[in-house]
Amino acid sequence: MRLTSDEALKLFTDGDLLELGKAANAIRKKNFGDVTTFIIDRNINYTNICKNECKFCAFWRRANQQSAYLLTHEEILQKVRETVAAGGTQLMIQGGLHPDLPLSYYEDMLRLIKKNFDITIHSFTATEIQYFANCAGLSILETLKRLQAAGLDSLPGGGAEILVDEVRKKISPKKIMTDDWLNVMRAAHSIGMKSTATMVIGFGETLAQRLEHMEKIRNLQDETGGFRAFITWTYQPKNTALGGEKVSAQDYMKTLAMTRIFMNNVEHIQGSWVTQGERIGQLTLAFGADDLGSIMLEENVVRAAGTSFEMSTRKMIDLIRSAGKIPAQRNTCYEVLKNFSNHEPLATNH
Repeated sequence: MRLTSDEALKLFTDGDLLELGKAANAIRKKNFGDVTTFIIDRNINYTNICKNECKFCAFWRRANQQSAYLLTHEEILQKVRETVAAGGTQLMIQGGLHPDLPLSYYEDMLRLIKKNFDITIHSFTATEIQYFANCAGLSILETLKRLQAAGLDSLPGGGAEILVDEVRKKISPKKIMTDDWLNVMRAAHSIGMKSTATMVIGFGETLAQRLEHMEKIRNLQDETGGFRAFITWTYQPKNTALGGEKVSAQDYMKTLAMTRIFMNNVEHIQGSWVTQGERIGQLTLAFGADDLGSIMLEENVVRAAGTSFEMSTRKMIDLIRSAGKIPAQRNTCYEVLKNFSNHEPLATNH
C-alpha cells in the first residue's frame, strides 16, 4: 500500500528510528533477499572550472585560479584504461560548467572512449546537460540525442540536492531549479536513457521539504519508469562557503529508511559509505538499502569537502558479508555479474 504525503510526513516526523528501519528492511528483504550489490567504477571529473560557484561545493574553481584544471582527452582515456584494468564496468564523468567548451568536446570524448573500451558511460548531471544545451543553442532532447549517439548510456542523479526552489535559491542560486532538473530526466527517459536520482540532506531543509523532494521523484517515476535507483547523500560542510554542521547518522538513517518506505516505485535504494564511512554504510543494509554503490577508484568532490574514505573490492565484500548479506558485483543496469557466497575466496585483488 502506498503512503500519501500526509501519512508519510507524520511517519517521518513522529516515527521511531528503529521501527522505521525495521519496516524499510522488511521491504528490502522481500524484494532482494540477502543479496547486496556494488559496482566497480571511476568518477572522472574532467574540469573543476565552474560558473555556478555553488556555496555548498568545495570543488569548483574560477578559470584564473592556480588550481583550476581541464583534462585532455588523452588524460581521460588513461583514467579509463586504468578503470578497465581494475575490473571497472562503469564511468561516471562529471565536471564543472566550463565557460569555453563546445558540445563537440563532450561528443568527441564519448566517441573516443567507446571506440577504445567496452564500458558503460553513466555520466553528466542534469545541470551539465542543460548547460550543454544552452551553450549549443539546442533543446534538452536534441542535446541528449546527440550525446546518446556519441556513446552516453545513462544519467547519474547529481545536481538534484533538494528539489525545492526555496532551498535551491539559498544554497546554489546560479544552478538549475527544480523543474529544470525534472525536465532533463523526463527527456532522458523519453529516449530510453535510464537514470538514478539523488537527494543531498543537511542544508537546513525541513523534513517536509525532503519529503517534497521524494514525492517529485516518485511522481516522475510513475510517469516515466526511468529511475533505476535513489541515493541519499549528506552535505559535507568543510571548506565550503555555506559552512554549517554535518547531519547526524541517526538523521541520515531515518531519511534513508523513509526513501525505501515512501518510494515504492523505485527499485533500488543505495546506502552511502562515501559520505558516512564504512560502519554507517554497513548499517544502511538494515535500514532499507540493497546496494552500496561503487568502490570508487577515484572521487574528488566529496574529498574536496574534507571527507575521504578508501574502499577496495575485497573490503566491500567483507563489509557486506559481515552485515550478514551476500555480496554481488553488478553492472549499471543492476544485473549481477558475480555473486560472492560467504565462503568463496576472491579471485582478484582489486
